[in-house]
Amino acid sequence: MDAVKNSKVVSILIIAVIYVMAVLLGAYIYLMLPFAFWLNLLIADAAATVFVYVFSVIFNNASVYDPYWSVQPVIIIAGFALGSKITAASLLLIVSIVYWGVRLTANWAYTFGGLKHQDWRYTKYQNETGRLYQIVNFAGIHMMPTLIVYLCTLPAVFVTREESDANIGSVIGTVICLGAATLQLFADVQMQKFRKSGTKGLIRTGLWKYARHPNYLGEISMWWGIAIQAVSVMPERWWLIAGAVANTVLFLTVSIPLADKRQSKKPGYADYKACTRCLLPIPK
Repeated sequence: MDAVKNSKVVSILIIAVIYVMAVLLGAYIYLMLPFAFWLNLLIADAAATVFVYVFSVIFNNASVYDPYWSVQPVIIIAGFALGSKITAASLLLIVSIVYWGVRLTANWAYTFGGLKHQDWRYTKYQNETGRLYQIVNFAGIHMMPTLIVYLCTLPAVFVTREESDANIGSVIGTVICLGAATLQLFADVQMQKFRKSGTKGLIRTGLWKYARHPNYLGEISMWWGIAIQAVSVMPERWWLIAGAVANTVLFLTVSIPLADKRQSKKPGYADYKACTRCLLPIPK
């Protein structure tokens, strides 16, 4: 097992096989259920997450779930696009999600250290919760993100199924999405270069010079862009912004505070925080 975990290539292949099986399971469940499409999708998505969770327990590594965040929306929108007429509105949504998803998944694959590596946040929870960790692992690390991204992706599913026409809101939302994913790309590349340089301490160059979490800004903006695209063509379904709202709350109340707390242990962080904005990459 150690030899498998220590090999990045083998680890990625194992995770790829797990995800293929999870997709097949989810698709089967979706097709067999008799409910409304959104409920079928929710149940199928949750079942696929449970399947991935089982392997995170087997490998004692919750990071088996990490790429689910970026793979799930691409698979969902692709599946619904196959059974629908592609309109301008749905095409813009597909382009937005695929560009974001492929880019983010590629970044995961590039930075993934193999099954021996687990995200520091999961290890922190594991150490702090002890015997209760598997409850946290299932509900907090696996199921909660799945439900949030399900809500984030649902607007694109509605537009695709209903074959809605595009309007100016579709274009504005697409620009936001592509800009957000590109912002994440630049932020991630700059962070990787910084880490490779061997420089200790805080990154204070590029986008990170002006914002402590430019990558999180990109993630938040991405799903607001999707929500704008959907609600602009289906204003009566304004509630489809729920996913973007939930995603924003997740980052503002969990992801950003956790990252800030960890960074605060580095020398100079108090000064960096005082003179650097949290999200917007503009001078303070």
